[in-house]
Amino acid sequence: MEKIKFMSEEIQEEVDFFVLEQTKVNGVSYILVTDSEEDDAECLILKDTSEETSSDSVYEIVEDDVELTAISKVFEELLEDVEIER
Repeated sequence: MEKIKFMSEEIQEEVDFFVLEQTKVNGVSYILVTDSEEDDAECLILKDTSEETSSDSVYEIVEDDVELTAISKVFEELLEDVEIER
């Protein structure tokens, strides 16, 4: 499982996440991440909001209920043995 570091603007420190899966829907990149490698860990769906010309990715937590439900279903299909509770 790939481990990546994020810089949190809210708390001004780096946060480590493990990437479970990534996908692209309608030209937008999403990643499913968790803060732990344990089986029942909490996960987040992050959306790449950076400009296409940017070399750095900027991710934000998906909070819109409709978008979250749709992308959760995509990740559940990709991972098959994972159920995402919303």
